[in-house]
Amino acid sequence: MSLVFLNSHQSAERHDDAIWGAAWTSADTAVSVSADGSIRQWSSVSGQRHPPNGTPPAPHTLALISLSVSPDGKRALYNSLEGHTWLLDLESGDIIGSHESYMGSSGDAEPSWSISLNPSGSTYASSNASGNVTIHSADPSNFGERLSSIASGRVKFGMNCRHSPDGRKIALALETGQIFVFDLEASSLLTTFTSHAMAVRSLSWSADSSLLMSASEDRRLVLHDIRSAPGNTIASFTGHTAWALSVDIAPEGTLALSGSADKTVKVWDIGARSAVSTIQDTGEVWSVSWRPKPSALGIPRAFLTGGEDGFVRWWKAGGT
Repeated sequence: MSLVFLNSHQSAERHDDAIWGAAWTSADTAVSVSADGSIRQWSSVSGQRHPPNGTPPAPHTLALISLSVSPDGKRALYNSLEGHTWLLDLESGDIIGSHESYMGSSGDAEPSWSISLNPSGSTYASSNASGNVTIHSADPSNFGERLSSIASGRVKFGMNCRHSPDGRKIALALETGQIFVFDLEASSLLTTFTSHAMAVRSLSWSADSSLLMSASEDRRLVLHDIRSAPGNTIASFTGHTAWALSVDIAPEGTLALSGSADKTVKVWDIGARSAVSTIQDTGEVWSVSWRPKPSALGIPRAFLTGGEDGFVRWWKAGGT
């Protein structure tokens, strides 16, 4: 089987540097963060700034490196290179939370790197150089307050952390290629995966929180079954010729999407374990995101990408 995806449009403006995070929201907007220090919101229909007369937050002095959007599309959590975390109200355009994670009187403050907003909206998680996952308050009244920490047992850099859609688990990927999955309620380790020999850059959960896909510098994507103990590797997906930088499982669960330093985007048939579409982009593809609303036909029909040239691009299945 092969699928054709066509570039329908791109953002009306470009960031001044690479896009390191982009997400298609359930409100049918898109949010992007860039190495130029800016966060922007776009209409997914037109590619224009959203809202049209809105004023986005002033660019930060350092790169923005991590992005997490709430399931209802109303809030965006994002993080900078040095570990400054913000919570943005996407409807009003106001910053409603700000936390400098590298500042702390206790002496155990650690700069956040990757951040993930719990689907409940009450907390967020961050990874850092210690190999731990830190849980913070996402309540604007005490935003950023450290609530707990879960240790992986490895003092290695946490490249990516991602909550499961049900909010009960969080996955942490390290620079060594190991992936840890924690039970948030029990603050305990559920399972460990050693699927990669190099750093894992991106993680994505299936909609039912049972499967986890990883994208690694070893150029592979790996699909894991969280329900088995110890964790079971279901399949390995190969075809990229450089680092796999981003991954996203479609809400319908049939297809996955990946972006790579080889300047391509690949669409994968999860059941067939093969690529069904390869798209040549203009540069490294640092972020990919399916449209979060499942199509009436049960087949993923659209996604967006963001990468080296600073544009957000929307893609749709041929014939739609």
